[in-house]
Amino acid sequence: MQNIEPYFNWRHLYIAEEDVKSPFYGREYSEFEYSETIYNYFIHPQWDNFGSRTLFMKILYADYEQKFAVIELIGEWNDAIENDIMTLRRNITDLMSEDGIIKFMLIAENVLNFHSSDDSYYEDWLDRLSDENGWISIINFTEQSKHDFKKARLTNYVELIEIPQWRTLKPEILFNLIDSEFAKRLD
Repeated sequence: MQNIEPYFNWRHLYIAEEDVKSPFYGREYSEFEYSETIYNYFIHPQWDNFGSRTLFMKILYADYEQKFAVIELIGEWNDAIENDIMTLRRNITDLMSEDGIIKFMLIAENVLNFHSSDDSYYEDWLDRLSDENGWISIINFTEQSKHDFKKARLTNYVELIEIPQWRTLKPEILFNLIDSEFAKRLD
């Protein structure tokens, strides 16, 4: 796990710690000092701690004109014990929504486990976003996590999408691909 880095090929387009609207504005990183852990396994220092003990993230891209963000996650998403969705909402996505971001793409191929609780934070999140035609998608959840997410009926609020080649796309193309899917479903 410690060798998994956040996706970095869009850094010439967007850097969260340089974006004054980002919750991580001004953050400094070490390339060599590993200090954050998930279950005693050190993770790459470029991952951002947003308040969860088991789930870390990286804002890969945010576009305030088109109102979307791409966020990569790593670790264990645990709503049952840690209430990670509440922490993610309060510390990250609600702040981003205040700056106009209403369409969220969460890349979850490095989320190894998902444990659900109730759906109230998901329902509230979608309700707030849908007033402005916003949406939430999770890209490339692992099969077990996808199964647990569906079993908890959270797909009523969040769309699970498979795009194995997302790294080969520019952020705007990835956004347009997913946004057009949501537009088709509304028609």
